[in-house]
Amino acid sequence: MITLKEALTKSSEELADIKEELKNRAKSSQLNAYIDFSSYGDGVPILIKDNIQVKGWSITSGSKILQGYIAPYNATVVENLLSNGLSPFGRANMDEFAMGSTTENSFYGVTKNPHDRSRVAGGSSGGSASAVGGKIAICALGSDTGGSIRQPASYCGCVGMKPTYGRVSRYGLSAYASSLDQIGPITQNVEDSAILYDIIASHDPKDSTSSDVKLNSVSKNLNPDRKLKIAVVDNYIDEASDSIKKAYRETVKALESEGHEIIHTTMTNTKYDIATYYIVATAEATTNLARYDGIRYGNRQDGKNLADTYIKTRNLFGDEVKRRILLGNFVLSSGYYDAYYLKAQKVRHLIREEYSRVFQEADLILSPIAPDVAPKIGSFQDPLEMYKSDMFTISVNLAGLPAISIPVDRDENGMPIGLQLIGNLFQEQRVFDGAMSLERAINYK
Repeated sequence: MITLKEALTKSSEELADIKEELKNRAKSSQLNAYIDFSSYGDGVPILIKDNIQVKGWSITSGSKILQGYIAPYNATVVENLLSNGLSPFGRANMDEFAMGSTTENSFYGVTKNPHDRSRVAGGSSGGSASAVGGKIAICALGSDTGGSIRQPASYCGCVGMKPTYGRVSRYGLSAYASSLDQIGPITQNVEDSAILYDIIASHDPKDSTSSDVKLNSVSKNLNPDRKLKIAVVDNYIDEASDSIKKAYRETVKALESEGHEIIHTTMTNTKYDIATYYIVATAEATTNLARYDGIRYGNRQDGKNLADTYIKTRNLFGDEVKRRILLGNFVLSSGYYDAYYLKAQKVRHLIREEYSRVFQEADLILSPIAPDVAPKIGSFQDPLEMYKSDMFTISVNLAGLPAISIPVDRDENGMPIGLQLIGNLFQEQRVFDGAMSLERAINYK
């Protein structure tokens, strides 16, 4: 598969041929990664997750409640793509409203893992990762609320990067949890990830959470020879599978062989990550999804009266979305706000402080992405088991940090294993430098 760096040198005629080839590959792949093959412009084709607005496209966030909605404007990241010689090509499947870790919770059906079609692709950006990992997309955009770029990238054997919160505009991204969501690239390699990150990162006055912090080109300053202090959190892998532990240990050795200094540490607040995340995220989701009532937003289902119209319209939400709306309403309700939501925000502050402590002595943190490789389709009968699969990724979103997933190994069944490098706020250059060094040391195939 041609890389993004190579594609940027191709003529419009060559790119048209590439698009046709990608379309044919996608149709024969049976991965269900593409929802459709809409095309916008004649630039380098970039697959777009189905929650990022592209003017004139049907953008549904994988939900029945948004069927028939046509985006009236472009997201800022799409405008950035177009102004840099790239163009949206195809919508990627996803968990409904980005609520899920498997891309099984989609109106369009399950997206399959390109390395084993009996397994999930991860989520919620499963379509984006499956397409890149399956060589039916050059690269893709996803969104990461609790690991939704990094986890599917790990499952599918590609590179997934979550920028610092506020570094990439969220204008035009359908909101799940507004203080956690972040758009980022899913690519074949670290250099492509840096190139795409440079294109989409920008300050945006249309996004009140956009950070007005000086931007320097990361891709032009990539330095895999840079020696870094990398923290290894010794208690992080206690609940990981044997194959993940083995890959983790081998990766530490590879980083040492590259000349990086390994620092051993522990983090104590990790046991609160899942509870904190699923209180904060569901509370924000409840507020964001309240607009879908069939009056101004949503696929209206007429009832006998106003209340019946609300009920019938909101019944179009899938089971997982309903579950999180109910949980969010509970933690925000009178009598429980202080006990749950307010306490979760205090713990979130403690999580940020603990990361700050580690970054006082380290440049990066090495961490697993998921407790195991991609599970079989239908494995998570209990929602709590699915929530536990996010245990290594969600704290990064709670703290607003940048992180990148890099494939480092395969298990005994040939399934990809990814690990993540986490950086301090706005330290994307360190993250990419460390990732490129690790990519070179591992030479994953």
